[in-house]
Amino acid sequence: MLDVRRLLLLTEVAEHGSLTGAAEAAGMTPSAASQQMSRLEAEVGQPLLERLPRGVRLTDAGAALVARGRSIRRELRAAQADLDAFARLDKGTLRLGSFPTVSASLLPLALTRFTRSYPGTQAVVRSAMLAQLLEMLHTGEVELALLWDYRWNRVTDDALTLTHLVNDPTVLVVPATSELLDEPDVTLGSLARQHWIIRADNHPVADVLRRSCRLAGFEPKIAYESHDYQEAQAMVAAGLGIAIAPRLALTNRRNDVRLVRFGSDVPAPIRRILLARPKNRTPTPTALAMTEILRAVAERFMDTNLDRNQLGSVRRSGGPRGVR
Repeated sequence: MLDVRRLLLLTEVAEHGSLTGAAEAAGMTPSAASQQMSRLEAEVGQPLLERLPRGVRLTDAGAALVARGRSIRRELRAAQADLDAFARLDKGTLRLGSFPTVSASLLPLALTRFTRSYPGTQAVVRSAMLAQLLEMLHTGEVELALLWDYRWNRVTDDALTLTHLVNDPTVLVVPATSELLDEPDVTLGSLARQHWIIRADNHPVADVLRRSCRLAGFEPKIAYESHDYQEAQAMVAAGLGIAIAPRLALTNRRNDVRLVRFGSDVPAPIRRILLARPKNRTPTPTALAMTEILRAVAERFMDTNLDRNQLGSVRRSGGPRGVR
């Protein structure tokens, strides 16, 4: 197989008309350039240059190779231009995995900022459950994925690099007219007689409710099994029961429900929101850019929507703005 670097040097020789000119353009000595041309001729088994008193002249074989060399050089320059464009984020595709609650809260802000900052790029998002997101990371279907975990099901995959973005606290969802809003401190133990709206199909939040209630010494009475958080809020608003949910799942809160922070008898479980990427793959420029944007957006959420001071037991006479 021909040595591409020697072929490109031959192209420079043809364009400069001499080994000396080609050597200068290639950043080498004339002697080194002459040696490389001799090796190329040995590879092809025939002369490519005729040495003249002043300069060189191509043989027919040399001219044929130079035509190919020019074509190869164009493609290599185009390839470098593509790489430069990817590095500048003028083009490229980001493959991102996510899950429903973060896709309805953190992610839209991040995608908007990403698109405005890098209009030549495209983001492709796949939404899935935790196990599927982990599989997509390992198979390369996505290069980044937003994940979640609780203290009893930590993501501990040694093949992944994990970035902790934000803590997502569990809050109580009650009707806007609930008597619980008059309580100075709502504890799980005080809710033993309440009926509950729970997520169906073994949803992780159903597990959170059962674990928390058992720690408080009772089994929850299930009044309704919902299939999404809007449905759960509607059933709470209708007075069918109360519910718990991660705060991020309630970014689009109904006007006829209120959010209440739990008291201290049983600490409310906190869900971690994580950003994961495979350790064995170098992150692309688009992945690095989105990582920084997600960090900034998560910090904004922590400062505004997720601040613990904003999630408190709420009385009818007042309460933190954004919680009532």
